[in-house]
Amino acid sequence: MREFSVPERVGAFGALVAAGAAVWPMVTASTGAALPCPLRTVTGVPCPACGLTTAAVALVRGQFDTALQANPLIFGLAAVTVAAGPLLALRATGVLEPPSPWSPARRRQMGWVAGLLAAASWLFQLHRLRSSLPY
Repeated sequence: MREFSVPERVGAFGALVAAGAAVWPMVTASTGAALPCPLRTVTGVPCPACGLTTAAVALVRGQFDTALQANPLIFGLAAVTVAAGPLLALRATGVLEPPSPWSPARRRQMGWVAGLLAAASWLFQLHRLRSSLPY
């Protein structure tokens, strides 16, 4: 069995998120269940991922403005998810070679990119939810 690339893994995660976002409204409507942010529940401060469930549900429903307002990162996840499908198909049929492992420098670079995206998302959430912050 071959190793999957980071974009393929993120794409698979995005597919799971999309499936969950399609089902989640039915679950909440019938059970009243909710997924509160643990950090925001305990401290009152939103996390970088706050709004992602709302954004995913809105995106699945085609409510792009609502998704953008809840958490813009959902569009990046959606883009990688859409790109990963054909990538997986091309690799499975042998059109593209299996991925080669990333070098330590490339892993470090992507770690910085992920960290900067998380920081930008957190700043966005702090700005978006500023009126409900405890300070």
